[in-house]
Amino acid sequence: MKFTTLFAVVAAATVSVSAGAATNADRMARGLPPLPPVRRAPTAVGAARRAAPSSTPGPTCSTGPVQCCNSVTHASDPVASLLAGLLGLVLGADVAVGITCSPLSIIGVGGTSCSSQTVCCDNNNFNGVIAIGCTPIPSESPNG
Repeated sequence: MKFTTLFAVVAAATVSVSAGAATNADRMARGLPPLPPVRRAPTAVGAARRAAPSSTPGPTCSTGPVQCCNSVTHASDPVASLLAGLLGLVLGADVAVGITCSPLSIIGVGGTSCSSQTVCCDNNNFNGVIAIGCTPIPSESPNG
C-alpha cells in the first residue's frame, strides 16, 4: 500500500510538472491546439516606448528657407569661384558658399530630409546654382 501511494504521488507530480511547462510546440506535437498569448501588464518602460513623439520643429533659418546643398565650400574653391564668376559675383575668399542647393521644403517626401549638407544661407537668389554666406545646421539624425 505504501508503494502504491508513493507511486501515485510521484506520477501526479510528474504529470503536473510536464503539463505546466509545455510549450506550444510540445502541445502541437501531441495534437493539442496552441495556448493563447500571455497578456502582461504594461510596464513604465513599455509605456514610454509607445508614447507619441515630441513635436520638436525642424531646423529654422531667419534669412529664408533652410537649404540642402550638395556641397558647402569657400568662395576660393575653383568650382565656387567659377560659378560666382559666371553669375558676375565678386566674393571674398573666406565666404562660405553652397553649391547646387534646394530649399528643404521641396526635398524628399514630406519635405524634411536632406542627404547632403543642411545650411542656412544669407543669399539664396541664384536658383540653387550657388548660395552665399552659408552656415551649416547640425543634423539631428543620420539622414539630416
